[in-house]
Amino acid sequence: MSTNKRILICGGDLRQVKLADSLFKDGYNVTVLGFDDKSLFNENVVFGKFCKNTVKEADVIVLPLPCSKDNLTLNTPIGNDIININELFSFANPKAVIAGGKITEEIKSLAQLHNLIIHDYLNREEMAILNAIPTVEGAIEIAIRNTPATIHGSKILVLGFGRIGKLLCDRFSALGAEVSAEARKVSDIAWIKSYGYIGIPLSSLSKTIGIYDIIINTIPAEILTGQLLELVKNDALIIDLASKPGGVNIEAASKLNKKVIWALSLPGTVAPVTAGIIIKDTILNILEELEETNIGTL
Repeated sequence: MSTNKRILICGGDLRQVKLADSLFKDGYNVTVLGFDDKSLFNENVVFGKFCKNTVKEADVIVLPLPCSKDNLTLNTPIGNDIININELFSFANPKAVIAGGKITEEIKSLAQLHNLIIHDYLNREEMAILNAIPTVEGAIEIAIRNTPATIHGSKILVLGFGRIGKLLCDRFSALGAEVSAEARKVSDIAWIKSYGYIGIPLSSLSKTIGIYDIIINTIPAEILTGQLLELVKNDALIIDLASKPGGVNIEAASKLNKKVIWALSLPGTVAPVTAGIIIKDTILNILEELEETNIGTL
């Protein structure tokens, strides 16, 4: 694929910093907005000004992950610039490819008002699978740092057996833990057992939840209710990896003095270099697919 495209990276954290550097090293023309510290970037990455000309010239516009926290402005956690999303979209070339992470319906609607198509790179399967790796490594680091015993020999419960749940079971089992996994579907319970883990149906969770040293939730819905939390061991560690609203009743956990760590956006925290490259590869896959179908390319 040609590297003559002009790529504009708007806002984000260290993942987007590493994304910019990696794209530049691949030969792309990279401009960034929404960052203050030039020392974070390769010296040849261009710091742009948020204006019509800068945005209109871009062939590809990369938005942060998450794209926004208020549906009005871009998420710029390591910069002081305020980038209004509606204004950004009004400046964009209608033929530009726009991609961001955790795109809400409100932002999609704004893009449609300006005849723009926006791609959510977080919803891509390759992104979801590869992003699970730093998430799981981050969870392991949290577990080691916040428990007095070794992972080896610990009883660990993983709530949910999706991409992250599968990797959690695999990695903790490799460290010598006794791993159980919860799932709703009987087919998932069968898969859990086939891998050599202990399968726990959701309906049976209350019978066994009191034996675990570490409980890790991956489900973005309240699984650990106040009723279930009462049954959790007092010295157990609960790690919630689920996006908002999370899977733990935090208020009930606080009242019961249960130790809960809600670990959001672990890839950007524990492995920004890897996470940035994963985003880059996903965006390049999007561009390649669009070129093959002659949709959304200049």
